[in-house]
Amino acid sequence: MVLVIATPSLMLPGIGADTRQIVALAALCAGVLTFVEYASTYPGLVEFRDAAPFNRIRFVSLFLTLFLLSALMASGSTPSTLSLFVRVTGMAVAQSIDLPYSPVRLLTMMLAADTPPAQVELVRTAGGLAYIISLITLAYFVLILRTLGWPNRATSFNVWVNLPTFDPTAGGDIVSRLRRDARFNIGLGCLLPFVIPAMVYSASSLFDPVTLTSPHTLIWTVTAWAFLPVSLFMRGIAMGRIATMIEQTRQSNQRMATAQLAAA
Repeated sequence: MVLVIATPSLMLPGIGADTRQIVALAALCAGVLTFVEYASTYPGLVEFRDAAPFNRIRFVSLFLTLFLLSALMASGSTPSTLSLFVRVTGMAVAQSIDLPYSPVRLLTMMLAADTPPAQVELVRTAGGLAYIISLITLAYFVLILRTLGWPNRATSFNVWVNLPTFDPTAGGDIVSRLRRDARFNIGLGCLLPFVIPAMVYSASSLFDPVTLTSPHTLIWTVTAWAFLPVSLFMRGIAMGRIATMIEQTRQSNQRMATAQLAAA
């Protein structure tokens, strides 16, 4: 996590001392929090802690997004083979998915009206890269879910440890509540790429219009815009999977009890 948080500052040139200190502090806090969560016996805030590879997939997705967007930003001042390749690839991807009412089109529409065309194109390229990474992440997670049967049925799944913010004793059937939360997370994940630009554009009448001229601001804004929806989508799919597992376990136990009563 320390490396993930520090990636933009390590790759972008001309970063001031104050910015480096703030990034170092944030990276250190994130690293300590992650270490404490995984080293502790009892659950904290991190979900699916013992249900790999859920968090590993999200970690790799976040790192790739920050790395590629940092390379894209660095291509303007210190071009290299990697940064130019990322820029060309991102432009091609962005143009292919920049359709009317698409998330990438809405992302560019939230910018101020006087934003230079070069900056709009940069935001479009960054949005295309981040969005395609989120789609690949989601497709890979679904593939893992289907092929490996995640979570692994050979091992026990502790709901308390892997879902510390979900209280199974709060009332109501746990399967119904899990499926309701799953539908809510999936729906919110579908809407966020469209809702976030619309909310930012609506708020521009009350606050200063968004320009995203700062490389750090652009990287983290676009990363959050693409990563949060796919993270919610994955959480919803995982909770639906857990609900199905609990229901199957109930049915299996019920059949065993019925068979024992019949044998008696």
